[in-house]
Amino acid sequence: MKTFQADAAKEAGIFHHLITLPTYHTAALSTDNLAKDYFGEEGMLGYVAGVQSKEIRQGIACVKHQNMSGSDMGDDHKEYFAGDAALKAAGEDNTMNQF
Repeated sequence: MKTFQADAAKEAGIFHHLITLPTYHTAALSTDNLAKDYFGEEGMLGYVAGVQSKEIRQGIACVKHQNMSGSDMGDDHKEYFAGDAALKAAGEDNTMNQF
């Protein structure tokens, strides 16, 4: 198993294995673990301790997800239509500015 990826790449030209099987299962496992904590006794702390704090410690860029998801572009569009009354994702108090 330790050389599976290298062997598959060498023998069969497979190089996307990480995108399929392991990613599918790690997403399922992490979502299940998060749901147990988040909807259990830990509540939001299950997310903060189990996900967000680990992202911050490991330097995972998606912890600042607003800009990565394009919310700044969405904010621009909201402002075009609603002006100062626009309910925007960005701003001084958004979650991204907490880190």
